Amino acid sequence: MRLQPFLALLLALALLPAASVSAAAPRTTLPDVEDEVMCTQCGTALNISEAPSADRERAFIRAQIAKGRTKEEIKAALADEYGPRVLAVPSRGGFDRAAFLVPALLGLLALGGVLLAALRWRRGRDDTPQSGPELDQADSRRLDAELRAFKG
Repeated sequence: MRLQPFLALLLALALLPAASVSAAAPRTTLPDVEDEVMCTQCGTALNISEAPSADRERAFIRAQIAKGRTKEEIKAALADEYGPRVLAVPSRGGFDRAAFLVPALLGLLALGGVLLAALRWRRGRDDTPQSGPELDQADSRRLDAELRAFKG
């Protein structure tokens, strides 16, 4: 009689780690993978694609989910099956990294160039009014006479 509660406790303790492991690793679903994968036919995200090849990709993903694969494993299998263009976000190395970094760097360089040009343009302007050389007496009298004649 005393052995039965002990065995029940032992069984509960044995099953406890299995329950925590299954709760810690959630199962991958089709929508989890679909929004990070592209349709190979039309080039749109798989979750909005209606092309026939999108249905084949979804079937491939469902088969991988049935095998218990994680999202990263499924994406790697898709890249092996259909090529790297199937991934919505390129890998983090090689040419793919340059494809993200080069436009950003060029944008920053262009912004820096515009700022530098604006600063030089602003500094180059002289805010004092331009004045010519002083007029001598003869020119001053002639200017006054012409202004009086102009005013009438």
